[in-house]
Amino acid sequence: MIETSDIQQLRQQIKSWKQQGKTIALVATMGNLHQGHLSLVKEAKRIADIAIVTLFVNPIQFDKNKDLDDYPRTYEADIAALESHHCDLVFSPSVETMYGKTETATRVEVTHLSDILEGASRSGHFSGVTTVVAKLFNLTTPDFAIFGQKDYQQLIIIQQMVQELNYDIEIISHPIVREKDGLAMSSRNGYLTKDERKVAPYLNKAIKHIKLQILEGASNYQVLCEQANALIAEQGFRPDYIEVRRQGSLLEPSAEDCDLVIVASAWLGKARLLDNIVFSV
Repeated sequence: MIETSDIQQLRQQIKSWKQQGKTIALVATMGNLHQGHLSLVKEAKRIADIAIVTLFVNPIQFDKNKDLDDYPRTYEADIAALESHHCDLVFSPSVETMYGKTETATRVEVTHLSDILEGASRSGHFSGVTTVVAKLFNLTTPDFAIFGQKDYQQLIIIQQMVQELNYDIEIISHPIVREKDGLAMSSRNGYLTKDERKVAPYLNKAIKHIKLQILEGASNYQVLCEQANALIAEQGFRPDYIEVRRQGSLLEPSAEDCDLVIVASAWLGKARLLDNIVFSV
């Protein structure tokens, strides 16, 4: 496995692989890898000749400096895990390598989609995500890029960016990887105390209950979501949002919409948890 933090070395290696006719799949991460991330690496190895993983804690997608400072850095453990999963190249640039010595003046933003749900709660977050992902696409020129479905809004935004900026990249959506009790795997789960970890699966239970009610004929989505927010608040969460939206567009659904997604976010102690369920009526 090749490890590099140098853009020129990265580009030279990718050029060599492409001259050999090899296909490339990218998995972009901020490190602190768990089994959810590693499932993306497995998929990269399945669909392409070469799997590239980036480890980069992207400062411009954090809306709070403390959250950036507290984000876990586990480079040695990440490298060991990637080696065991037959990753071909790890790119771990510094902030200066990615953005220079001064704050970058260029941003890539998918308007509208970036201002709702997560974007409404985390100002500038998705602008930071799409900017860094666009840069990583330019640097690695992959044939495929694999993103987990847990960050559903991020996935939709990146798909929109790729379409509108004419990237010749196939975006692969990979299913959520969950713990045995239903909690979606996340680097931020490490912030949970033992007691909070026992409560955390209630977020998934709440949105599964909404899905069940919809499949049984309930149509007042606002009431269902308000009830779910009250349910998780009783368990100690601080709800941010639980909403039923259209798949793909994330618009509010009409009565005729059959392809739905329930998206949810809530604080539990220091951890901000995300989850979603995609389904059809």
